[in-house]
Amino acid sequence: MPTPHGPTVHLEQARAAARARLADLDAQIAALRRARIGESDDDEHDPDGAPLSGEWSRLEGLRADVERELSDIDAAFARVDDGTYGICRDCGRAIPVGRLEVRPTADRCVTCASARGG
Repeated sequence: MPTPHGPTVHLEQARAAARARLADLDAQIAALRRARIGESDDDEHDPDGAPLSGEWSRLEGLRADVERELSDIDAAFARVDDGTYGICRDCGRAIPVGRLEVRPTADRCVTCASARGG
């Protein structure tokens, strides 16, 4: 199992990247809000791009994904704190270090994750 320092570094990097993506998405959503001011519901199509409502929906979906990722990162930090980080929640075996390096929020070994379809 990785040392507590190792997962913390990977998790901090993942958290920083997710927060940066969230800030970018928030800026895009704010810009879209500004673009919608004064637009009527019947005329929200940008002739050079997608309808504003479609773009809004896309950005909100991406934002929800990043918020879930941040929640997963918080849960992984909690596992570091309680000593269960790196242990599969289904079978109790160690999660390979390589998997944790690639996916620091993993809470299942490859075998159990594959069995669950994820």
